[in-house]
Amino acid sequence: MKIIIGTTNKAKTKAVQTISRMYYPDASFVNKEVNSLVSAQPMSNEETRQGAINRAKQLMGHQDAVFGIGLEGGVQEIDGIMYICNWGALVTNNGDIFTATGAGIPLPDEIAKKLRAGAELGPVMDVYTNRKGIRHDEGAIGVFTDGLITRSMMFEHIMYLLIGQYELSKKLL
Repeated sequence: MKIIIGTTNKAKTKAVQTISRMYYPDASFVNKEVNSLVSAQPMSNEETRQGAINRAKQLMGHQDAVFGIGLEGGVQEIDGIMYICNWGALVTNNGDIFTATGAGIPLPDEIAKKLRAGAELGPVMDVYTNRKGIRHDEGAIGVFTDGLITRSMMFEHIMYLLIGQYELSKKLL
């Protein structure tokens, strides 16, 4: 069974592989960098969801893959507070699309101001933490939950939701 992952991001790849291997122990994985076709910093649930779908859809030109996974991180504003948001999409080789969303927490106002001004969360977090590549490791969610939830764990939750929907759909045929 081949699963294609629409990114080379380490945190996202780890999430897909960790959860997929629980259900498909013989799965093989191929990472393919594809564009989300949305803003570099998605600014709403809708845009973030669309980015995940776009990534997954672009992967399914590979007939030997069972499904493709697109994962997208973004932010959304509610009542003047900016929250992390994240979405995943699983697209099968016959065109079925499954989507799921995950955890969200508020960002500090100093981070939100930079995002509103056009910055992207990953580089902002690198400056905030004085580290490089936060998006490939714990992510903003890891920083702001004191390491209790990492970016990979956040996307693992989404993978459970995607695989659960996919497996149920096979039983309902």
